[in-house]
Amino acid sequence: MHHQREQTMTDDKVTVIGLGSMGTAIAEAFIGAGHPTTVWNRTPHKAAPLTAKGAMQAEAIEDAVAASPLIITCLTTYEDTHRILEPAAAVLPGRTLVTLNSGSPAGAREMAAWAVTHAARYLDGAVKNVPSAVGASDTLIYYSGDKAVFDAYEPTLKALGGDTVHLGDEIDLAALYEMAVGALLLPTLAGFFQGAAAIRARGLEAASMVRFTGKWLDMIKSLLPVYAREIDNRDYSDASSSVNLFLAGAAHDQDLARETNVDVAWLGPLNDLVRRAAEAGHGDHSISALTEVLSKPYQPISPSG
Repeated sequence: MHHQREQTMTDDKVTVIGLGSMGTAIAEAFIGAGHPTTVWNRTPHKAAPLTAKGAMQAEAIEDAVAASPLIITCLTTYEDTHRILEPAAAVLPGRTLVTLNSGSPAGAREMAAWAVTHAARYLDGAVKNVPSAVGASDTLIYYSGDKAVFDAYEPTLKALGGDTVHLGDEIDLAALYEMAVGALLLPTLAGFFQGAAAIRARGLEAASMVRFTGKWLDMIKSLLPVYAREIDNRDYSDASSSVNLFLAGAAHDQDLARETNVDVAWLGPLNDLVRRAAEAGHGDHSISALTEVLSKPYQPISPSG
């Protein structure tokens, strides 16, 4: 019985590599959940707040990797992850590596190939939230890769977010969904910032927009299942929000620009997309028909490519 308890504690160990704001939040979540946590960062002083909470700090990357069966990296890119882990490659065999960095599906496939070459098990993941949300019951974190590996570590990974999802065995799915879902962020924020600039030009405060913008985002959220169904069925005949409606609205952008002296040039390519959809015969179709204009013939890439 004592031996079984000891084995469980050993399996609970986790190493976190990369202590930026997200990596620090991840390490704090593991510590808070009672996992013996080893941390490593290129600049060691960032570990101080974590060691004060009970983390063990490894001086060398080899020691950090050797300390735990589960290695979580939270670095900026796959290239950074590969470069930092390379000196520890000899101690990777038999361990599980989980990357929580940004990058493309191709980057995930290359990282997986490197990990497998060094006899490590590998999951790719993405935190779909801000660092302060790590550890919350509704925080979404998704992973891709071997389901058996995910199942083995799911209880540990759930310390990072209650909405923990396995997307599938294909290793690059997390990176694909990370980019596909993440594509919404900058255009949405740029729209808010343009609105804030227009409001400010009238001497009003951006804060006065927040409640109304939130309601607008709620409305957009409610439309996503409708548009997804139209796209999946390739049926754009419901024109309650038609391409032509958006085309007419584009004319108002220049009026706003002249009145408020706000730069709306970033909308040019978006309005061009709407025009191209109308020219392709989608004028009376749902605005979701833009998906057809954005879709070029798909060229599958081999796993090694």
